[in-house]
Amino acid sequence: MAHILVAEDERDIRELINFTLMFAGHTVTLAANGEEALNQAKAANPKPDMIIMDVRMPRMTGYEACKRIRQIASYQDTPIVFLTAKGQDDEVNQGLEAGATAYILKPFSPDDLTKRVAEILKKAGVAG
Repeated sequence: MAHILVAEDERDIRELINFTLMFAGHTVTLAANGEEALNQAKAANPKPDMIIMDVRMPRMTGYEACKRIRQIASYQDTPIVFLTAKGQDDEVNQGLEAGATAYILKPFSPDDLTKRVAEILKKAGVAG
């Protein structure tokens, strides 16, 4: 299964995502904000197969973290997915311009999250 980095500032949601993805067989690394996600992405060996992050986080937004992670050569093709309640067209476009691969909107069911993650990993050519 895949290694997934999850950045979410709300602890309860972060733990729900962690449990859901681990139950589906994935390895999960957690970050509480965009800055932590960027630092973990830089230090990861091996790098995660996918990054899921919230948009609105303290210290560094998901948009900024996504832009900076995309500047790392080894992350050019890594799926970066925003999991967020922010689903208006302009916000989705801002995320895509920052380098996001896809959006998953909150609220989500664990089954829907698992299904979407599997679809995105498959499209990226990652066994998941």
